[in-house]
Amino acid sequence: MTLLRVADMTHFFGGLRAVYRYNLTMEPGEIRGLIGPNGAGKTTIFNLITGIHTPSQGDVILEGQSLLGLRPHQVAGRGLGRTFQNMLLWRHMTVLEHVKLAHYAQLRYGLIGAFFGSPRRYAEERRIEDNALRLMEAFAVDRYAGQLVTSLPYGVQRRVEMARAMATRPKVLFLDEPTAGMTPEELTQMIGIIRKIHREFHVAILLIEHRLKFVMELCQRIQTLVFGEVIAEGTPDEIKNNPEVIDAYLGKEEVA
Repeated sequence: MTLLRVADMTHFFGGLRAVYRYNLTMEPGEIRGLIGPNGAGKTTIFNLITGIHTPSQGDVILEGQSLLGLRPHQVAGRGLGRTFQNMLLWRHMTVLEHVKLAHYAQLRYGLIGAFFGSPRRYAEERRIEDNALRLMEAFAVDRYAGQLVTSLPYGVQRRVEMARAMATRPKVLFLDEPTAGMTPEELTQMIGIIRKIHREFHVAILLIEHRLKFVMELCQRIQTLVFGEVIAEGTPDEIKNNPEVIDAYLGKEEVA
């Protein structure tokens, strides 16, 4: 069964058409990219798929079940995790606390167990901390565990946000400009990290990114979005050599 399918998704903000007949099919384990100029509608597509907005038309289907009408936390509970273009991190919380907090929707010991400190509660808390530490190690942020997240370099904060998203156990991980603000060295590190979590956690990934080297190196297939509409879809080589994509987005110097 197809893991995720977006069918003819169209959305209007008032009289403005932001997305037009967007289609996506993702199979387990795929890494796909979504590129396009600023204002093309890329983040809007993420917001529509993950329940922040409800599409004006179309459907979002995960493992055969529609997600339309579900709130963002319910969509996340079904298996769609994401990061944001503008990171949503809490000033007063440490790195470990951020990653642990994302696990609490999975708790099974209930209010009575929490109040009385049942053995099940302590076992669950240990499991959560162990899994948080594993994720932090995967994203190379474990050495910052006790530090306030907002005191850390920008690239580290990005990785913390990704570890937090993975703590929800997503079947598909949506990454919105994961390398924004990163140095070339951090970019190379991020490529290795994404490959590692893709391999170890068997998660499908859809990413928005402006750094074409990053997209071309990581993604198996890429969509190009212009004015809310996909103008091309294919392998990195097909996208790089597509005349319409070159004219609308890449430019001749980008692909030289």
